[in-house]
Amino acid sequence: MSAYPLVDHRPDVVVVGAGGAGLRATLGLAEAGLDTACITKVFPTRSHTVAAQGGISAALGNMGDDDWRYHFYDTVKGSDWLGDQDAIAYMCQEAPAAVIELEHYGLPFSRTEDGRIYQRPFGGMTTHYGKGIAQRTCAAADRTGHAMLHTLYQQSLKHRARFFIEYFAIDLIMDGGACRGVLALDMASGTLHRFLAQATILATGGYGRAYFSCTSAHTCTGDGGGMVLRAGLPLADMEFVQFHPTGIYGVGCLITEGVRGEGGILRNSAGERFMERYAPNARDLASRDVVSRAMTLEIREGRGVGPQRDHLHLHLEHLGADVIAKRLPGIAETAMIFANVDVTRAPIPVQPTVHYNMGGIPCNVQGEALTRADGRETTVPGLMAIGEAACVSVHGANRLGSNSLLDLVVFGRAAAAHCAKSLRRGAALPEPPPRAVEPLLDRFDRIRHADGDRPTASLRDEMQRAMQRDAAVFRTGETLTEGCAALARCHDAFRDLRITDRSLVYNTDLAEALELDNLLGQSLATIHSARNRTESRGAHAREDFPERDDAHWLKHTLAWVDAAGAVRFDYRPVQLDTQGAGVECIPPQVRAY
Repeated sequence: MSAYPLVDHRPDVVVVGAGGAGLRATLGLAEAGLDTACITKVFPTRSHTVAAQGGISAALGNMGDDDWRYHFYDTVKGSDWLGDQDAIAYMCQEAPAAVIELEHYGLPFSRTEDGRIYQRPFGGMTTHYGKGIAQRTCAAADRTGHAMLHTLYQQSLKHRARFFIEYFAIDLIMDGGACRGVLALDMASGTLHRFLAQATILATGGYGRAYFSCTSAHTCTGDGGGMVLRAGLPLADMEFVQFHPTGIYGVGCLITEGVRGEGGILRNSAGERFMERYAPNARDLASRDVVSRAMTLEIREGRGVGPQRDHLHLHLEHLGADVIAKRLPGIAETAMIFANVDVTRAPIPVQPTVHYNMGGIPCNVQGEALTRADGRETTVPGLMAIGEAACVSVHGANRLGSNSLLDLVVFGRAAAAHCAKSLRRGAALPEPPPRAVEPLLDRFDRIRHADGDRPTASLRDEMQRAMQRDAAVFRTGETLTEGCAALARCHDAFRDLRITDRSLVYNTDLAEALELDNLLGQSLATIHSARNRTESRGAHAREDFPERDDAHWLKHTLAWVDAAGAVRFDYRPVQLDTQGAGVECIPPQVRAY
């Protein structure tokens, strides 16, 4: 320990991550008067929530008839019945108040003629339990996530939250099964810091960078999930990885579902609006898993476009330049920069691209992390999770577009409220024993001084290509078994890692190696969980098991990954009623499921 002197901080709560969920929790905690530290490896307004384009869902009814119960039904159906219905009911009920609260905080939503928040249609969002198309997604043009981050960051500063920017969270400090805080590296000074707190909230986002082609920023390495696995805790439903139908061909940049909500149309090489064959009613606004599989089939069957016939076209030209300039300005800019396409004149080349992780750290609606031992489920004292890092589970097997921003603010707010009720400002904290910290420092030092033959970039490329190839839109037992073997080789090769930079100040070589370690654990959990689940459900499409199997698989997967890379499983039941929310709103036709 003498080689690494530690700087101690003792806030009431430490939030790891400053995206939408982390900032909403930070704001709520600071508002409640708790001493709040938010640590983030990038400047808060550079967090990946900035890339969320289309909007945030809430049954406000500004653009037509709507009801939170319709939103609830759509979310349950979109989850392919794997979502916990009490949590879904809570999210959908809280949605209108959460959005109005954002408006009052200053989020500059687009407006209707009469000054109300503008709402657009989105995939899978209906009225009257599937009978009509809902305009439910509240939008700030096509830069909603950008507006949300700036709004929440400004409000957090107003309430005197403390930010520790460009700090890399290394590991959780665990003692006797409880979380006492987190160890972090200040990348600017090269010093190590202990954040000891009554509660540690992980809001570290998804792990999209486990794949070769994804819409995620390079920072989306699932650091919270990696830390949880190393702490001997499980991750839930990792087999469910969402492919967004419209990533820009060749680069992966997101083209929001809001484009199709505004009337954008997907066409194949014959100019056919092919979604009419796969989803006659919803067409281009079917849920993301349906559209992604339809696009993949079109490409497989030779109806793709381009020299390789390996992508499709998304048309906006018919919307007109005025509509595009008003409602989709960011998309027009992105398409020009990354595809050299003027969307008022030509279509955008698109392909399904990894976009979102439905799985994550299992937790309840208050954000308390869960684990399971000896057939019993318990909370993990001192540890919480929110946002894409968490699995509440409101998204089940497939998330509906615009429910992600809602998830961030509803459960970020809920976690802060729970802490405000259960914690006491300035409460004394026990000193963690050396055995809780020394192994973390040893691991950090071992990676920093790794002197093998494999550079991080080479090993990361091998992992990403294996995931892209073997855990793709369509899966088989054979490809998943091959993927498990490939990931095992990657995991073993990590012992042969080479770090060329031994410094501590802005050492990107070291940071990327730490991120790769986090990605490897979650990749193993994902591909083993996918091989283990012998059915098709939501975003998990097994060609060798094409039907949903509620008799055997209407349950959440829990996966542990040990230091040797071995994966073991347990399960937790899906909450199929809404009694916890005090409502009864499942239409009779859903009961069969």
